[in-house]
Amino acid sequence: MTVEQLSQMLREKLTSSFGKSLEDATTKEMFQSICLTMKESINANWRMTQETYDENESKQVYYFSMEFLLGRLIESNLLNMGLLDLYKDTLTSLGFDPEEVFREEHDAGLGNGGLGRLAACFLDSLASLQLPGYGMGIRYKYGLFQQKVVNGYQVELPDNWLKDEYMWETKRGDKAIEVRFGGTVETTMENGHLHFHHQDYERVLAVPYDVPIVGYDNNTVNTLRLWSAESTTNSFHFHSSRGHDYYHYLDYKRSIEKISEFLYPDDSYYEGKILRLKQQYFLVSAGLQSILQRFKKRNKPLAQLSEHVVVQINDTHPSLVVPELMRLLIDEEKLGWDEAWAITEKTVAYTNHTTLSEALEKWPEEMIKTLFPRLYLIIHEINERFCKMLWYDYPKLREKISEMAIISYEHVHMSHLAMVGSFSINGVAKLHTNILKDRVMKPFYTVFPERFNNKTNGITHRRWLLNVNPELANVISEAIGTNWIRTPNELTKLLPFAEDASFQQAIAKVKHDNKLKLASFIKRHYDITIDDHSIVDVHIKRLHGYKRQLLNLFHVIHLYNRCIEDPYLELTPRTFIFGAKAAPGYFFAKQVIKLINAVAEKINHHPQVSKKIKVVFLENYSVSLAERIIPAADLSEQISTASKEASGTGNMKLMMNGALTIGTLDGANVEIRELVGDENIFTFGLTSDEVFRYQQAGEYRARDYYNNDRRLRNVMDLLVNQHFSDDDVEFKDIFYSLLYNNDEYFVLRDFDNYTEAQNNVQETYQQQSDWLQKSIINIAYSGNFSSDRTIQEYAEEIWQIKPTKIGNLIIN
Repeated sequence: MTVEQLSQMLREKLTSSFGKSLEDATTKEMFQSICLTMKESINANWRMTQETYDENESKQVYYFSMEFLLGRLIESNLLNMGLLDLYKDTLTSLGFDPEEVFREEHDAGLGNGGLGRLAACFLDSLASLQLPGYGMGIRYKYGLFQQKVVNGYQVELPDNWLKDEYMWETKRGDKAIEVRFGGTVETTMENGHLHFHHQDYERVLAVPYDVPIVGYDNNTVNTLRLWSAESTTNSFHFHSSRGHDYYHYLDYKRSIEKISEFLYPDDSYYEGKILRLKQQYFLVSAGLQSILQRFKKRNKPLAQLSEHVVVQINDTHPSLVVPELMRLLIDEEKLGWDEAWAITEKTVAYTNHTTLSEALEKWPEEMIKTLFPRLYLIIHEINERFCKMLWYDYPKLREKISEMAIISYEHVHMSHLAMVGSFSINGVAKLHTNILKDRVMKPFYTVFPERFNNKTNGITHRRWLLNVNPELANVISEAIGTNWIRTPNELTKLLPFAEDASFQQAIAKVKHDNKLKLASFIKRHYDITIDDHSIVDVHIKRLHGYKRQLLNLFHVIHLYNRCIEDPYLELTPRTFIFGAKAAPGYFFAKQVIKLINAVAEKINHHPQVSKKIKVVFLENYSVSLAERIIPAADLSEQISTASKEASGTGNMKLMMNGALTIGTLDGANVEIRELVGDENIFTFGLTSDEVFRYQQAGEYRARDYYNNDRRLRNVMDLLVNQHFSDDDVEFKDIFYSLLYNNDEYFVLRDFDNYTEAQNNVQETYQQQSDWLQKSIINIAYSGNFSSDRTIQEYAEEIWQIKPTKIGNLIIN
């Protein structure tokens, strides 16, 4: 297709869809016209993909996740279709700025952080590797929230991402499914068999909206199915003699729609817990019912379900997959317990993403019983059988039965349910998997050693290098060819260029150009001028105590103190960039955001210090914002408390774009170091074993570090002496959490070592040839962290699915 032909197509689409000429069209109408034009090609391949899967009876993976952080799809779809440059050239010829047109697409509010972005990368890799895969998620009306910073404080506003039509989705109203909550269960004996009858339940209609997932340079278009909760008048009883029933119906309708209204409702109160549990079951039940409906069309016995279907639970949230699949097989399909359990155990696989106890999820037993009375009976039976098996088959574990039970101390433990009902249990980095096997889930590993395996996370290099940093991609392709795009491990062919002066300069120019773009964005939106020759030091991830944005900030304050004490201090200019959202109910994290902004205000307006340091907090961190920041980054902050970060994927994105990592030996940082070597990463701090020893012995005394390190004391005292706030109690909670709550995440313990590592960063950066060599080595090894590698491992070692070729190319 030529620019002239595409121009004519877009003109005709503007006329047919909006009654507009090119001259009268807005950027939004042009964006929508592009989407409509693309969808004609996408939909043809989408249909062909599904028909081919059915004809070939391809085994499919169904990836259940509470989050899918897709970002904008227009550029990635055009890239995967091989049309991105053509559309950019055409838009330019028509007088439109391609970037402005593409920005008309709002980031889909379907996720929060790394968990959701990982799921999105996995979908991209599944389609690009031509693997049969479905995503199963919830179509949240509002995302997590839109973050605004007002007087330094995080303010949460609704993220109404659906206020405009979402161009990529297709509503499948004919495939709506009923999901049931509450009610009672009546047990009867029929023909010598127990039967369970669910009565007086609340009906909710789950309506699917399908989003096409376009593979790279192939014909595959997989599906992300998003479920929306809707009410139905059939499930509400009107009585003409009671006029107020209409208003009762409106209340009922509103309560139903809340199920898919917000991502992660605040579960610090009872109603929030109920809503979060409802969301989890809503996804699980709707998804599994649709899977069984599709499977039964193949006219295969249910005993063969696991030969055609694998259900992957992405973290603990969808663990109700296990009892819900049992319910469907027993109550709806009339199978016996043993047969249903054999099918379930062979069909479900579980990915654990965290060692944090609060994320492993346990729910009050009574709440489960009230919301899901039939599921509770099944969970109770699974628990009884599991505990009996432990008692008789593992006498050495008898004393641990109470801590291994699915139901114990009046709570249902969701991670235990997932482990007992799955054939595979995987961690997401080598260190994380070892911690699961040796510590967090050691008793379960004793019982199910064959189930445990590792699948180190990955990122799609198509979006995070080829799409967000095309200039760098071009430099790479000019040096080693383009095969790396299909086979990212071929990036290692860059290693001979690491010391090549001309190649180093090409890499340096790309980095500087990206810094100029970021500096322009920051100036335009925040009126802060940053030095485009400074070290761009980036800390972008969810705000949480264990991710230790506070440790980073303490180093910033330390540098500020040094500049005040010595106005002539030689310091390589540094721009510290933070991007993070704090959960609305997480007071400590929100106070850290306030402190970051207070420190930024003080430093950025200091006549001397601001020449050497700038601090920028970029509000409303998102995929699209990350795409601006990452190509410009020099230093990647991956400084979580060792053992707390399961893997991380931000570390991989930044590495792929040439940033060097400063980090603890946590998560995938360990594997990055193994690949690039000690000399090409800045590591510091406690190891995971040292953290465990401190926690077990109880010997850590945070106050000792405060008392014995003058630098640290000077930093912390500024929190409570009105230096960063007119109110001397503004940051007292941060101060007290470190000293009086004994610094749960070892910020004070690692401060000295972190500061030393940062000094090493500065010294290395001053030797630009050395820095660029390290940067190129990091890029060269980043192909190992492509999600294509991760998904290939899942496909071969867990899912047992194979590529399915889809017809002839239609999209071009």
